[in-house]
Formats: sequence, structure tokens, C-alpha cells
Amino acid sequence: MAKNTFAIFEQIKPLEKTRHIYTVSELTQDIKLLLENTFTNIWVEGEVSGLRRISTGTLFFSLKDNHSLLKCVMFATYTQSLKFGLKDGMVVICSGRINIYEKEGSYQLYVQEVEPKGKGSLFLALEELKQRLEKEGLFSAAHKKPIPYLPSRIGIVTSLEGAAIKDILKVLERRFKDVHIIIYPVKVQGETAKYEITQAIQEFNRFNEQVSLDKRIEVMIVGRGGGSLEDLWAFNEEMVARAIYRSRIPVISAVGHERDITVADLVADLRAATPSVAAELVIPQKEELYKRIDNLLSGLKAALLSLSEDLQQTIDELSYRLSLSMQHIMKLSNRQLEHTIKKLLILNPAVQITQHIDRIQDLSRQIYVCLSSLIKLKQAELLRVLEKLSSLSPLSILARGYSITFRLPEEKIIKDIHLIKRGDKIKTKLHKGEFISQVLEKID
Repeated sequence: MAKNTFAIFEQIKPLEKTRHIYTVSELTQDIKLLLENTFTNIWVEGEVSGLRRISTGTLFFSLKDNHSLLKCVMFATYTQSLKFGLKDGMVVICSGRINIYEKEGSYQLYVQEVEPKGKGSLFLALEELKQRLEKEGLFSAAHKKPIPYLPSRIGIVTSLEGAAIKDILKVLERRFKDVHIIIYPVKVQGETAKYEITQAIQEFNRFNEQVSLDKRIEVMIVGRGGGSLEDLWAFNEEMVARAIYRSRIPVISAVGHERDITVADLVADLRAATPSVAAELVIPQKEELYKRIDNLLSGLKAALLSLSEDLQQTIDELSYRLSLSMQHIMKLSNRQLEHTIKKLLILNPAVQITQHIDRIQDLSRQIYVCLSSLIKLKQAELLRVLEKLSSLSPLSILARGYSITFRLPEEKIIKDIHLIKRGDKIKTKLHKGEFISQVLEKID
């Protein structure tokens, strides 16, 4: 850097010998040219000050130390690659080039990369995301779903080219061959990896909505082999974490080696140290199951044997007590025996049944008498109602000499003389019978 600075002054010395008058623009352009050719790719450390972002995404800020201040601009093209949030007061290291802003005649640093001092940008971004998701409750144990025991269908989201899928399949094959495995191949590294992993998790959940219960995926393994922080970054992406959190299928995260803990590990329902461990956690070894069944059977046999022995002892004790009791009864005197027989006669169910039968018959007679009396009362009440209805019946009125006249053919009752005219046919109903006549004359 010092050599380049001396070169600048060497180019300026001849200007002192020959008088040349610059315009402001000329001088600015020459200085700009010198700066562009000299400070093309530099790193500058300083404290961020006066940070502001405009609508296009471009950042304007300054880097300062105890003695100086340097204006900086970072265009949207580069701000999109920032892995952490830039803030005032943050000490950072910026990479870029020095150039002149001709309109103001001031030099500034055109920033292309920013790293926080002491921590990498990926590490800082990861810490910020973890804190935010933890506040939202994505890591809470209350949201963890239980992993089913001995699932019949397992979904796997990983790359077909890595060692992870081989390790998982090898363990599953060794532990239990009858399990049904569905693999959704994805990229686990690179720019598109986060989208593919997210889509795979969502597709498995949509698949479960479209099939019957016996064909649904019961648990999902999401992971890859080990690598650097950059290699594992797809499993630290927010969209992947939220896809795991929203999954209705329990998710086992199996990312990297035991020392690597990603955001996906923290959100998942169960974290496995490696892909192989994930396979061991999801499927118990068949030999272990056989051993467990044998142990249970042995325990059951022992319990049955112990129960049988206890029952036999109880039977023996009861038999002995029964024998003593029978001997005692036989030694009772005839008087005691007769007294007992009398008590038995009193308590004899046949005697009690006879007594209850008599009681039932007595109650039946009482019910019959009550019902007969009630029926007579109701019959008398019914007769009174019928007589009242009969007195109000039109037929009763007819029986007293009245009649009802209808206009034919609709047989409408004639209540007013104006409802008929000369020549109309009418029907008259008497108490007994009816007759038809014709109107010869009307008298109002």
C-alpha cells in the first residue's frame, strides 16, 4: 500500500514544474482515477455510525475510529448477501474500493462485504436467528411431538449422493427389514437447498392428507452428513426451521456430526447426533425386540407361577378351615342344631317368596279397586261431556223442529235471503231426512 502511495506523489511532482490550471471537474476526475487504480480491493476496520437504508435497499453509513471518519455506501446488490443485521455502534471489517463521489468532491468506500469483528457473519446471523425463534417458542418442549414406537412408514429428506442416506439405510436394514421407507431426494448444500428441503417437508405432509391412515408416513428424518458451518447452512435457514415446526409429522433432525447443532436440530421433535443415530432412534433393533419379548414372557410365566402357587396355598388353607368347621358343626348338640334349623326356616327364601306373593296379590286387588273407581269416574265425566256436546250439536237443534237450507250445487248454507234468487235449487236438511226444492219467490 505504501509503494502505491509514493507512486501517486511521483506522478504529482512534475505538476510543480509546469504551471497547469485545472478545472474542478478535471482535478476531481484525476484524483478519482488515481484512487480507483490504487485502492481497488482494501479492508477497513471501524465502528458503524449514521446507518440509514433507502427504499432500494442501499445502505449509507460511516466507519469511524478515535481520529477519523470514512463515508461508506453499500448498494443493494451487495446488501442482499448480508447474513446479519448491520447496526450503529457495531465494529466491523469492510471490503471494497475507494472512489470519488464527483458531485460532492468527496471520497468514500464502496463496500462489497462486511464482517463483524471477532465473529464471522454466518455465526452472528445464526445467533440472531436462534434468539428470535426462541422468543417465538419454536424451540419449546411443549410443541415437541412424540416419536412413534416401531413405525411402519418412514420418510427421509436428504441427498441421494451423500453418505447420510447410505448410513441410514444400512442401519434400518440391519435393525428391521420390514419397514417401508420413502425418500425425498434434495440438495443439502447451496443456494437452492433451503427451498428443496422446505418443499420436501411440506410435500410429505400433503401426501399424508391424501392417503388413508394405514399408508401415512409416521415419522420423518431430515438431515445430511457433517461439514463446515457454510456446508450446513441450509439447515440454519429460517424457512426450513418453520417448515419443521409446522410439520404434522414428527421430525427427527440428523444434521452433521455430534458437535454440530443447527437451528433444525433445535426445532425438530427429536435431535439425533448423526444420521446413523437417527435410524437407531426411529427403529429398535429386531434382536432387541425379541429379547424384550422373551423377557416379558419370562416375567409373565414367573408371575403366573407365583400366582398359581399363591392360589394353591389359599385353597389348602381354606380346605383346612373347612374341615375344622365341619368337625365343629358335627359336635354341636341336637338342641343347637334344631335352633339353627328354626332360624333357617324363618329365613327360608320360599317362605319369604310366599309372603311377597301375598303382598303382591293384596296390592293388585287394591290397584284393581282404585282403577275401577277411576274408570267409573272418568266414564261419568265422559257422559257429561257427551251430553253437553249433544246439546250443542246442530242435530239436536234439528230435532227440535229446525232445519238447515243449502244452496245447490255448492251446498253452501243460506244465512241471508240475498244469497239466492228465483229459480235456484235449494236443499233443506231436517232432523230426519232432507229434500230439494226450487225458489219461486223471495220475500225480503
